[in-house]
Amino acid sequence: DKPAGLPVHPSATYHHNTLTSLITRRFTKEGRAAPQIAHRLDKETSGIVVCAYPGPDEAMIKRQFELREVHKEYLAIVRGSMPEDEGVIDRPMRRATVGLHNMMETCDEGLPARTRYAVIERKASATLVHLFPETGRQHQLRVHLAAIGHPIVGDKLYGPEREAVFLEIIERGGMTDDLRERLGHTRHALHAHKVALRHPRTGEPFAVVSPLAADLAELWDRT
Repeated sequence: DKPAGLPVHPSATYHHNTLTSLITRRFTKEGRAAPQIAHRLDKETSGIVVCAYPGPDEAMIKRQFELREVHKEYLAIVRGSMPEDEGVIDRPMRRATVGLHNMMETCDEGLPARTRYAVIERKASATLVHLFPETGRQHQLRVHLAAIGHPIVGDKLYGPEREAVFLEIIERGGMTDDLRERLGHTRHALHAHKVALRHPRTGEPFAVVSPLAADLAELWDRT
């Protein structure tokens, strides 16, 4: 159950404070290598990450992810009141042609990308929504919700100001009260809520659920 703010893998910026390093320190056993992560979440996204010790378990689980046999569900708090109780966002995606190098955009010439959604609750200025990605494009949920006019609260790349707030955070050396006010929350309000797959040893359906992270539950309560 990954907390928000913890990157999954080491990078040029993060080396030791990552999920990979924490798992290695906590779960490495004598004569046995550390568990391996089967997929990934963005640094700011909280919730379920599936891992397995190297060997048959790891191979079977990763194979399920590769074949898109794993069912994933997310919870998000988005800007505005979504008019439809449920729906499908079917918009191809590609690497953005304008903006930061790691951003994505919807485009008819992009790769297929499809997200189902169901509204859980509405308030005047925000909606709590259940998300069911049917494909796994980078930043898919964030891009799709922004594309229909309901970006995720706190999103530093796909919110109303796009990457402007993200760049200001870098220039100012960190988050400030006025930037947090513009974003609506310190991090994007996205949580990996449920993962369902076949158990690697029994082949039976196996699911794990993580309740909405405490900071997002608090954000929703005060919205």
